Amino acid sequence: MKKVGLFFGTFNPIHVGHLVIANHMVEFSDLEEVWFVITPQSPVKVKQSMLSDHHRYQMVQEAVDPYPKLRASTIEFDLPQPNYTINTLVHLREKYGEECDFSLLMGEDNLKTFHKWKNFEIILENHHIYIYPRISGGIVPKRFKGHPHIHHIDAPVMEISSTFIRKNHKKGKNIRPMLPEGVWRYMDEMNFYR
Repeated sequence: MKKVGLFFGTFNPIHVGHLVIANHMVEFSDLEEVWFVITPQSPVKVKQSMLSDHHRYQMVQEAVDPYPKLRASTIEFDLPQPNYTINTLVHLREKYGEECDFSLLMGEDNLKTFHKWKNFEIILENHHIYIYPRISGGIVPKRFKGHPHIHHIDAPVMEISSTFIRKNHKKGKNIRPMLPEGVWRYMDEMNFYR
């Protein structure tokens, strides 16, 4: 079975930090692929700064196109909202269970609040979690320290954020080096985040 890491996010927009982490995971862990699972816009909480699902998918597609071990996934677009990670994992296992073994990619900051996730025990029992470092406060709960399904990967610390990119692009700052070339072109052509 192919070992696939799931990288969840709004990717609004996807940036080089996301690519560096995903690529590091497929090159320096036992994961064979990383799928960027794009979180759909909530019909209940429509945010002005959030691009439509289609445009965010298109940008992720542009970003991963040069990397055969990375791919864009719209799997959550078809699930009822609001959605929980456990539902996505169940759906993926039903669809690809024979071919793929799914793990989660998670920043260390998210591990600190993982015990608040819906059915986190079931997720941890059935899936591995690959943790990448983040600069953040707080403490990882004891129950997650040394857990056989939690793997800390010494990936580069990436402190670029989509919020920073959107805010500064709007101010006319040059944020182009923070974006994959295809994402920059698409964003610029579509006049997004201005």
